[in-house]
Amino acid sequence: MVSDLFAWQPVGVAARADGPRLGRLSTPHGTVETPAFIPVGTKATVKGVLPQTLRRIGVQMVLANTYHLAIRPGADVVRALGGLHAMMAWDGPILTDSGGFQVFSLAALRKVTDDGVTFRNHIDGAEMVLTPESAVAMQNGLGADIIMALDICPPYPCPRDEVAEAVRLTLAWAGRCRAAHTRDDQALWAIVQGGVERDLRRQCAERLVAMDFPGYAIGGVSVGEGHEHLRDVVGWTAPLLPADRPRYLMGVGEWRDIVAAVAQGVDLFDCVLPTRNGRNASAYTADGLIRLRNERFRTDSRPIEEDCDCPTCRSWSRGALRHLFAAGEMLGPVLVSIHNLRFYARLFGRLRAWIGAGRFEAQAQALLDRYYRNH
Repeated sequence: MVSDLFAWQPVGVAARADGPRLGRLSTPHGTVETPAFIPVGTKATVKGVLPQTLRRIGVQMVLANTYHLAIRPGADVVRALGGLHAMMAWDGPILTDSGGFQVFSLAALRKVTDDGVTFRNHIDGAEMVLTPESAVAMQNGLGADIIMALDICPPYPCPRDEVAEAVRLTLAWAGRCRAAHTRDDQALWAIVQGGVERDLRRQCAERLVAMDFPGYAIGGVSVGEGHEHLRDVVGWTAPLLPADRPRYLMGVGEWRDIVAAVAQGVDLFDCVLPTRNGRNASAYTADGLIRLRNERFRTDSRPIEEDCDCPTCRSWSRGALRHLFAAGEMLGPVLVSIHNLRFYARLFGRLRAWIGAGRFEAQAQALLDRYYRNH
C-alpha cells in the first residue's frame, strides 16, 4: 500500500507496464511531472547554480549523495541545520541515494559481508561501516523526500557468480532497509540489480516487487555496458515493475539512452552530465554538444541556442562565454551549467508533450536524428 503522500498517478491513459507514459509523482514538497530529469547535487548543491535559478529554469527535483554528506559535513550536522531542504535552501522534492554506488566504486578500499560494507573513505582514509540500517538512518536524518535502499552495484564486466551474490545481498539488504525505515514522510525505494544477466534481473525485480516498495529503481547501469546492453536491461526489467509505481533509471543522461528508456516506460532519470559538461565548456544544442573553448567561437555573437529562454542565452554570446572560460572566470561554468540544465528541462517537457499527443515515437526519433547527425 502506497501512501497518498508518495503516489504516482498516470496522466491521460491508464498506467501501463511498458511504453512511454505520463504521470505525476506526489511528495511532501511538491509534485513532479514525469518523465522527468533530476539534476545531481552531490554535496547538497547543484554546483554553481542557485536554488531559485533551478526553479526558474524548470528543475522539479534534485538529488543529493548520502556517502559524501555522511563524510562531510556529517549527517548529524545536516540534521542540526534543519535537514537537507533547509541546508540547500531548496523547497522542492529531494532524493538521496544510499551511498552504495560510491562505496562500491572504492573496490580496493572495501570489504563486503552479509552485515554490510567496511571501507575507508576517500577524504582521510578513516574506516567506516555502512549497513542497511545505517544507510537508512543517515537518510532519515538527512530528510529527503525519497530515499534509496542499500544495494550492491556490480561492475561491468563481472563474473556471473559475483553478480548473483550482488543480487542476493541486494535483496537481503532491501528487506533490512524496509524494516529499519521509520519516517512516514519519506518514501523508501528499492533498486533492481543483476548486471546484464536477464534471469538475475528478473529474480531481483520479482522479489523486490513482492516486498511492495512505493517505487523502484533500475541500478547497475552506465557502468561500461554500452548502449545496447543498457536498452536490453531496461527492456527486461521495466515490464516486471508495477505499472502503478514510479520507475527510476539511475545515472543515465545520454539522450539516446533517455529516449529509449522513456519508450520502455521509465519515469525518472538522474545524471551529472549537464552540469559536468557545463563546467567543462560543453554546451547542449539541438544539433549536439558544442565545445565553447574552440577558437571558432571567439567572435561568435550568437547565443548558445537562438530559441532558448534560459538566462544565459538571453544575455551572453558564445564568444563572451568562451572568453570567460579562457580567462578562468567562475561565471563561465555557472552560465553553461544553467543553459544545460534548462536544455534538459525543455526537452523533457517536449517528451511529455509528445507522449500526451500520441506523437512520441516519430518526434523523439527526429530529435535524435538531428542531435546525433554530426556525432
